Amino acid sequence: MTKKFYSALVLLFCICTWVPAQQQSLDALIDRDLASLVTTYKTLHAAPELSHHEEKTAAFFAAQLRALGYTVTERIGKYERPEWTGYGVVAILKNGAGPIVLLRTELDALPVSEQTGLSYASKVKALNDAGQEVSVMHACGHDVHITSMLGTAKMLATLKDQWQGTVMILGQPAEEVIDGARSQLRDGLYERFPKPDFVIALHDSGDLEAGKVGYTPGFALASSTSVDIKIRGLGGHGARPESTKDPIVVAAQVILALQTIVSRENSPLDPVVVTVGSIHGGTKHNIIPDEVNLQLSVRAYRDDVRQRVLASISRICKGIALAAGIPEDRAPIVQFSETQVTSATFNEPQLTERLATVFSKALGQDNVVKLPPVMMSEDFGYLSLDQKIPATLFTLGAVDPEKVKRSRETGVSLPSLHSALFQPLPEPTLRTGVKAMTSAVLDLLKKQ
Repeated sequence: MTKKFYSALVLLFCICTWVPAQQQSLDALIDRDLASLVTTYKTLHAAPELSHHEEKTAAFFAAQLRALGYTVTERIGKYERPEWTGYGVVAILKNGAGPIVLLRTELDALPVSEQTGLSYASKVKALNDAGQEVSVMHACGHDVHITSMLGTAKMLATLKDQWQGTVMILGQPAEEVIDGARSQLRDGLYERFPKPDFVIALHDSGDLEAGKVGYTPGFALASSTSVDIKIRGLGGHGARPESTKDPIVVAAQVILALQTIVSRENSPLDPVVVTVGSIHGGTKHNIIPDEVNLQLSVRAYRDDVRQRVLASISRICKGIALAAGIPEDRAPIVQFSETQVTSATFNEPQLTERLATVFSKALGQDNVVKLPPVMMSEDFGYLSLDQKIPATLFTLGAVDPEKVKRSRETGVSLPSLHSALFQPLPEPTLRTGVKAMTSAVLDLLKKQ
């Protein structure tokens, strides 16, 4: 074998094995830090904080990023209620000229009383915005998201020789009440800091096995609008309904009529959900009340569909009240929330398919699943500035594979997100989250 041929063979071997070697290096780095990441996750899980109150979580997140060499700015966010503090965090790591990638994680938890029985289960109680004491739990996995982001931040700081550009990490408060992203944009997120070329986030799943990720090109999550309806009648004695205008009967008719918006007014090709989640009225068996209050959640993908549904809700409420003989000056009051509202999440198809390919190379093709859109909602879509910035939110499997298999065999549903029993499997979930997110950034910021 000639020296020239041997040199060519070595060169060919190096070219063919460079990507696997790089991947092995990332795996080794994650393995080295995994025990520490699990400890961080359990610490965060045991100490959740409600939306608008994420002070300690944000401070911890900022301190960890600052220790990794990121330039960190805290308290980013302005709410419409001035008494709320914006506990947003922005961390920047510059590494030469190149694209800017924003990575987002949420910081807040939910008013849920944990029932998992875990040794690190939350026992936290706190006052909510109304001053009521509630239990608090990371029932949506934001503790997984934070920990995965910290792991990714460390990987990117360690692997600076493999990428070029700017990494911008966003710790977002108040996602659960869907006003955190807007609070940060209102505080000049893209004026005070670099405007990103790409925006990426992950969200764990209560249905997908740990070790896998999912992706959904196009519309992935629906818009959400909270609606409050006050049906006003004329109260009186339960034995003399003829002398009253019964708002409970009107409310019942309204609830049934609202179902026809989906079944008879909307195309089945444009998914819509109209859910009445709360009804309150009356105080005693034999008293017809003066009013009944309803709370609704409306979901859709397209904004023109959402607007049409909201108009139908107003029309139905007022029409049924009029038919019941309620005078116009006592017509129902229909209010569409200006704070509990969020746009749909649209995953830019080209970016999403690109990252799906990256995930397949990093995790194996069998561990990357194309998922259908769902009608749940997020405020992540605001960060794309109405789809002007390519953005994608991918799904991170978080459930013990044996439990998923058993659920499919028995037909018994797994605890969903927001459940008091939601229980991610820490090690494989965090390993996959860090590996997927790091691989995505290394691809988007790869050296030319």
